[in-house]
Amino acid sequence: MTAAANEGKALEVAVDGVSYARIPIRTRVVMPGDDLDAFVAEYATPTVQPGDILFVTEKIVAITQGRSFRLDEITPRPLARLLSKYVVRTPYGIGLGMPETMEMALRECGTPRILFAAAVSAVTKLFGRRGDFYRIAGDKARAIDGPTSGTIPPYNQAVVLGPDKPDEVAARLKSLLGSALEVAVVDINDIGGNILGSTLDKAGEQRLVRILGDNPLGQGHQSTPLGVIRKA
Repeated sequence: MTAAANEGKALEVAVDGVSYARIPIRTRVVMPGDDLDAFVAEYATPTVQPGDILFVTEKIVAITQGRSFRLDEITPRPLARLLSKYVVRTPYGIGLGMPETMEMALRECGTPRILFAAAVSAVTKLFGRRGDFYRIAGDKARAIDGPTSGTIPPYNQAVVLGPDKPDEVAARLKSLLGSALEVAVVDINDIGGNILGSTLDKAGEQRLVRILGDNPLGQGHQSTPLGVIRKA
């Protein structure tokens, strides 16, 4: 398979003096009810080689786990409407800046935790500090995706939660594809990223975040929810 970079993204990057190829894998749109193992095997098997790292976006893992909800299925409580007004929206994602995504954060993380995160964030912002809300609310809140103008239908009318048990998912996919490679479930966007689950050690996860720092899979309609990292 010939790799083709997404627009504005390089196929190769150097980290700590080592060059890595980043190979995006184009797929059809994942739908609720799809089997993740079959999907990954179909699209990744022709590309992966021993020694590779396969990275899988958290969104497709969550969708196949039934963790995608249409906007018309979510009724935000008044608290969700209030809190969402204070979330800073960015061009890269709406985050919890809409009532429906904030409602799902309250359900996922618990009202006390979200309220505590909001209170601490309100205070620390006065001193110019940013990011405390998500540090306290945790990965479950950070991983919630809301619709944007660049979101592929039908998810432009949906909220997608973070994946369930991503470490187990990564281990299962590694077993499926062969133990000679590693697998990571990632939450990467144009302003940063996290490894939600993987078969790597901590140093490997930190290096992977740096390798994926410019989000080579893109942020919109690229339809590349899988990718491969390979030493160049």
